[in-house]
Amino acid sequence: MGRIWLLIGMVSLPLCAPAIFAADCSRRHFGDMPDGSPVEAVTLANERGMSATVITYGAALQSLLLPDWHGEKADVALGHSSLSEYLAKPQFMGATVGRVANRIAGGRFILDGRPYQVTVNDGRNALHGGTVGLDKVVWKIVETKTDRERAEVLLRYTSPDGDQGFPGQLDVSVIYRLDEQNALSIEYRATTDRTTVVSLSSHAYWNLAGEGSPLGAMDHVLQIPADAYTPVDQTLIPTGEFRSVDGTPFDFRRPRAIRDRVRTAADEQIRIGRGYDHNWVVLRAPTKGLHLMARVSEPRSGRSFELWSDQPGLQFYSGNFLDGSTHGKAGQLYRQGDAIVLEPQAFPDTINQPKFGSVRLEPGQTYRNNILYRFRSAAPR
Repeated sequence: MGRIWLLIGMVSLPLCAPAIFAADCSRRHFGDMPDGSPVEAVTLANERGMSATVITYGAALQSLLLPDWHGEKADVALGHSSLSEYLAKPQFMGATVGRVANRIAGGRFILDGRPYQVTVNDGRNALHGGTVGLDKVVWKIVETKTDRERAEVLLRYTSPDGDQGFPGQLDVSVIYRLDEQNALSIEYRATTDRTTVVSLSSHAYWNLAGEGSPLGAMDHVLQIPADAYTPVDQTLIPTGEFRSVDGTPFDFRRPRAIRDRVRTAADEQIRIGRGYDHNWVVLRAPTKGLHLMARVSEPRSGRSFELWSDQPGLQFYSGNFLDGSTHGKAGQLYRQGDAIVLEPQAFPDTINQPKFGSVRLEPGQTYRNNILYRFRSAAPR
């Protein structure tokens, strides 16, 4: 039997494909926006007991169920059970972030000699696209697809010219794909009708012990194959320096527990970020193929993943601003250090720092960010 494509138009289909296929996909109503716009959830599943749920609000990863080495499933992605909780206190939970991920100093930049001002939402800086970035809009499900090897969903959103202060209409798409080898891929694409800037990423929060676990994520073992990182000022804007990780708490070239140095008060950068909230320089420019960005493992459950991308930078955030004021799907309060975020992207504030590269996008070009998670469960050593 050939591949089955379901083109989703005006009618919402309850299932994405017949149950004959190994991979499966289901679709349901998740809630309604204040203006009445419906938000949907799509769940992709495989025969190995793994599933990923994506909601159209923010094109966000709402949950990811993954068995441990005993076969016991846990939801390892932080998020909420209802749309109202996402709206009440936005924290980029699992969301697609942009038009420009991370921070823009002062929300200002100059493009072809013309100044632009983006809405600011992080003190005096713009963070993840401004006050109403791609994480706070409803995306459209264009199509879903399943076959014997994978299930996927394609979502799109059009950001109009001038949105949050950015020039040009930006047409953005993302494909979430789950395969039978427990690999989850996230593929971002964007085109424009006018010269603009773009850098997209996923802001998934991970706790491989389970999002409701009291263990938190600071005992996770992390490896980042980067010799340098970009230190920041008091507002978390990079200073422009490429600093060696040698002899610093930022050296994750060999696997080590995050807890070991996340509270090292002797390091000024750790004090500024209240932990890790920095960009690691994995490479100096995007690549055509994927390269390893990080390895993460949780020692008790045996769950782990490798993170691959074609982007040069990796923002590692150790959940420093989770303050116990919101609760997750298991009814537990999310506290500082209860999760980590790993965002493959261009370096923060690249738009104002030419030696960081470029986030410029011209008409006729296609922006790409390919992200791949390879999940695994094995008996702890």
